[in-house]
Amino acid sequence: MSGVPGFDRLDRLDRERAVALVQQAYADGRLGPAELDQRLELALTATSSQELEPVVSDLPHDDHGDEVLQIASIGGRVTRTGDWLVPRRLRVESEYGRVLLDLSRAHIPFGQIDIELRLTYGHARVVLPAGASANTDAVHAGWHGVVCRAPSRPRPGTLHVQVSGELTYGRLTIRTTRR
Repeated sequence: MSGVPGFDRLDRLDRERAVALVQQAYADGRLGPAELDQRLELALTATSSQELEPVVSDLPHDDHGDEVLQIASIGGRVTRTGDWLVPRRLRVESEYGRVLLDLSRAHIPFGQIDIELRLTYGHARVVLPAGASANTDAVHAGWHGVVCRAPSRPRPGTLHVQVSGELTYGRLTIRTTRR
């Protein structure tokens, strides 16, 4: 359909942003299960931004949620545990160190977060809260691999973590909390 005059092609990121806003509104208690289902169906079947606009027009959204918090280390460890505020988008870069992101007791004000990992030789471990899901399809692992012991499909009302990035000689392990 691209190339058709007057056709407003819906960008994949716009659709994903709309779905995330609807899921966040449900997680915040602003939408009930029936309205969640209805809005998700509309967002997933929309073919133009005009069809997508009514799905999210009355939902609060914070434009600051698209800012990326970047953490970088050359040889040390990157560790976030306990009660810490998790941003909507997090980028971690490490040359030789290890990365531990424990989300199990963290404050996460979003229904979905994005974590981008850029590791050369280090290993990363992400611990999710109970019931959370994670998708690692956008992670490119060279030498070692990716082990994800959490469901990969998002579920309404629970945290979903979208992980992307490059692990040249590193490894990524994702699991839910053992508590």
